[in-house]
Amino acid sequence: MDFRLKVFYTVANRLSFTKAAAELFISQPAISKHIQELEEHYKIKLFDRSGSKISLTTAGEVLLQHTKSIFEVYREIDFDMSTLINQRSGLLRIGASTTISQYIIPPLLARFHQKLQDIKVSLLNGNTEQIENALLKQEIEIGIVEGQSKNKSIKYAAFLKDELVLVCNSSNPLSKRNEVTQKDLKRMRFLMRERGSGTLEVIEHALKPFEIKISELQIEMQLGSTESIKSYLINSDCVAFISIHAIKKELKSNELAILNIKELIIERFFYIITLQGKTDSLSDLFIQNISNHYNLKL
Repeated sequence: MDFRLKVFYTVANRLSFTKAAAELFISQPAISKHIQELEEHYKIKLFDRSGSKISLTTAGEVLLQHTKSIFEVYREIDFDMSTLINQRSGLLRIGASTTISQYIIPPLLARFHQKLQDIKVSLLNGNTEQIENALLKQEIEIGIVEGQSKNKSIKYAAFLKDELVLVCNSSNPLSKRNEVTQKDLKRMRFLMRERGSGTLEVIEHALKPFEIKISELQIEMQLGSTESIKSYLINSDCVAFISIHAIKKELKSNELAILNIKELIIERFFYIITLQGKTDSLSDLFIQNISNHYNLKL
């Protein structure tokens, strides 16, 4: 039953028998057979089929939620048992780009340390380009970054979804508007991260469909961290694109406000990066730990 659930889980996530077969290294007829056996076992259809497309039925949705829970328990069991069997110790060097090191990773490190107190962790902070370079120079074993430069020597695994929002001081007259347009952007005064920042890379890409270049924006200043940008915003009438994860406190205290931009949503993923073809047990343990925390399959 466990492997059938794995087959079902893969098909449900890919919504493709062909892709599931390739991922699990079995034939497409074998995939179909496992799904059919599950449907016979539960006496209900799990997928609706329309030509070459498939979608989950209501029963399929219910089974998918249970399957996620089952696999999460398995991952926790594997992690806890391997920790008991292997008394791990050593040094794990991690690099994280600015937003992640300040707002995302500290609770993950605390949780990891509680389970594996004999493992010492060092954290390098820098922008995405600096963290990738540190990985390539083998100064760190793992990086977590905001951009994806697609360096062929680096393996990228999507870790956590993020959204970049346009933010201003809550006393700024712009905050009273329901919506701003792309044309309005060219009249605003911006704070931007420095070159090499994953945030800047994502903003550039998001503005391309609207034929807006970073060079066409009025950039008042480039700053090297999200904290410095937030502090500047609170004391000015500038605007800035900032991760939603980074402004929870300021939104709650009504120091900053989000501006809605017409027809523009900037979403991205944070990525876990490791060297292609290189693994070690401490890195694997850490990645497994944080994937369990966010219920991810990495």
